[in-house]
Amino acid sequence: ASWYKPGAEFRCIDGSKSLPFEYINDDYCDCPDGSDEPGTSACPGGKFHCTNAGFKPLNILSSRVGDGICDCCDGTDEWEGNIECVNNCKELGKKMREEAELVRQLQEQGHTLKLQYMETGKKTRAVKKTELEELQKTKVELETVKNEMEQKKNEAETPEKEAKEKHEQAWKEELEKIKAAKDKVKAETAFYEMDENKDNRVDLAEVKAHSQFDVDNNGEVCDTEAREHLELGDEDTHVDMAHFIEKVWPNIREFYKSPSELQAAAKGEKQGEVPEAPKANIPNTGEYLENEDDDEEDEEEDIEYDEEENKEKPSVADDEKMPDYDELTKQLMAVADVARNQFTEAEKKLKDTESQIRNLETYLGIDYGPNEEFSVLKGNCYEYTDREYTYKMCGFDKATQRSKSGGSETTLGNWGKWDGPAHDKYAIMNYENGQSCWNGPNRSVKVHLKCGTDNKLTGASEPSRCEYAFDFETPSRCSEPPTTHQLHTEL
Repeated sequence: ASWYKPGAEFRCIDGSKSLPFEYINDDYCDCPDGSDEPGTSACPGGKFHCTNAGFKPLNILSSRVGDGICDCCDGTDEWEGNIECVNNCKELGKKMREEAELVRQLQEQGHTLKLQYMETGKKTRAVKKTELEELQKTKVELETVKNEMEQKKNEAETPEKEAKEKHEQAWKEELEKIKAAKDKVKAETAFYEMDENKDNRVDLAEVKAHSQFDVDNNGEVCDTEAREHLELGDEDTHVDMAHFIEKVWPNIREFYKSPSELQAAAKGEKQGEVPEAPKANIPNTGEYLENEDDDEEDEEEDIEYDEEENKEKPSVADDEKMPDYDELTKQLMAVADVARNQFTEAEKKLKDTESQIRNLETYLGIDYGPNEEFSVLKGNCYEYTDREYTYKMCGFDKATQRSKSGGSETTLGNWGKWDGPAHDKYAIMNYENGQSCWNGPNRSVKVHLKCGTDNKLTGASEPSRCEYAFDFETPSRCSEPPTTHQLHTEL
């Protein structure tokens, strides 16, 4: 209004020319910037200022002046009187101030919580930083202890190993003697079993009576086969016990069968075997035939499983079991056990400390905002459910999707970085490298943050294939609100 003074010469606002005041609003555009026609539509680029007392001032195109539409809430754009406009600026202003007050209160409540988050976040970072420094010192000490315990363990295990090896070697030699004595007894028994006429020698006829010596499987043991097993010369017809034990038994011990075993084999069954129970004669119906193969397969699987589970381990005779270690060896083993336990405990403490250090380094390596205000989200998860899915965002961890009908979770993204614009970096959280889509990229989520009095997930969508968008409210995004006085001054 200061540019327009009746009775004085008007100068175009852009300074291009001067005009008599009566040229103002004469429906002819004289100034290049259109400033001489603020109240008409003569100038295409002209602007009309709505004072809108009680509401927000507004600049509209001059072409909208006098067009029969009330663009200004005070109606001043229709000053020619072609239409009667109601001045509702006060009502609009009142509503705007009420809405602004609600926003201010929301910001005030949220900002109060934000200040608490900031204080807690800073304290937490300071505490964790101190813990990390202490644990790093502790780690050095535990490494020293672990190395000492390892050295003691190695020193204790050396004499233990030597003593055990000495004992085991002595027993191995003794066991060989025991087995040799048993084998000699078996050989003598076999000799007596084959010596059917009890003349203290085994001849060709007695060998030929044992079908296991039928090498060519033609149903009989010939002289040649009998001689080969008895290792006889062309002129010899029999062997004595000494020859049998030294030359014959080593070659036949694996397949030799006693008369009782041969008798059982002739009957077609093994000694001690329990005959299989006959199967019931179940009539075949269509339903039974349909599932018969499946049942047989299941039965075979069960049998294989049972055989594996119930497989008996080879029994060891009492006289073949290694005797206990002597007292000195037991003492060495006890000392070594103590050293091993001490080393294991020292190693566990070191690993636990290293794990704590990694967790602290992970926490401290995350950007929780300029003043740690977003640290409250760390370790907490928030869900939002629409008609089909339940979405979940775990702060600085991952984002997932789960169908309401059931099934496993799909990872939409893992915490990546802050991804807001340059002037507002902390407006968007980016979760990236989620599960890959079918014939598509890895899933990702952009979480758009705005001010709210609670931390909650309020919406989820998929703007483009495999790229999701979450809406999240948090006090951490609330800025300091203007005072009531500042708000009124602004209005």
